[in-house]
Amino acid sequence: MNAVAPARRRGGLFGRGHPHRGPLLLGLPTIVFLLVLFAVPVVQFMLLPVAEGTFEPYVKALTGRLYLQVIWNTFEIAAYVTILAFLLGYPVAYFLTVAPPFWRLIGFFCVLMPFWTSILVRTYAWMVILGRRGVLNEALLALDIIDKPMVLLHSMPTVLLGMVHVLMPFFIFPVYGVMQRIDMNLVAAARGLGAPDWRVFLRVYFPLTLPGVLSGATLVFILSMGFFITPALLGGGRVTMIAVLIEQYVNKFLNWEFAGALSAVLLAATLIVYGLMKWALRGDKRW
Repeated sequence: MNAVAPARRRGGLFGRGHPHRGPLLLGLPTIVFLLVLFAVPVVQFMLLPVAEGTFEPYVKALTGRLYLQVIWNTFEIAAYVTILAFLLGYPVAYFLTVAPPFWRLIGFFCVLMPFWTSILVRTYAWMVILGRRGVLNEALLALDIIDKPMVLLHSMPTVLLGMVHVLMPFFIFPVYGVMQRIDMNLVAAARGLGAPDWRVFLRVYFPLTLPGVLSGATLVFILSMGFFITPALLGGGRVTMIAVLIEQYVNKFLNWEFAGALSAVLLAATLIVYGLMKWALRGDKRW
């Protein structure tokens, strides 16, 4: 018996005796597709300066004051979006967990509805609502609340509003999945021991949801760092993120080498954030 098992494993990862051979073979076409049409072109794009025999674009991207400011702005906006997604999405996830079936269905419909519309369409919708002659300004003027239209577009709050609108479902669903698995007998036991509701939440319920919170925060933060359409349209050039800068160097300045260097910096920053979140999640059993 001991001699047969090693023989079956000689075929390697895709050998007949490998326990995961079926799933690996099923996923192989998708893996090849992503490697050929996504990973390889992206790596080639980021290595354009190396192909030209210079590392100057990388040095410029990491040392130039303007580019460091844009990188900082990107991290700052991603952090704000993540915090807002937490503040707005956590109560929604809790509502979906405890609501009756009918209201849970309504809640899921409201959360999923943004996925049924293109990001570009949603961004233009915010421009129609928040423009100088948009729905909001016209309503406030009609009610005599303001004397002249307010300037709402092309600002940081507008960009944050649009990004949170798009990304909040990516926070809600991981948290909701964790909340669904919480044993509510623990909450009942804490209340039975005389703990007030706020202490039950802070000491029992919220710590149990931390794995979902960190997973959702990771998704939102990483997706925010690479956002382009919403900051480009709602920011109007006044709110610049690194993805917007990459697009400008590709289409406006035709400097593909420096755009590739900026892309490499963005990917490295994303991997660092992902590594930190992975490290934070490694001990989720202690919660």
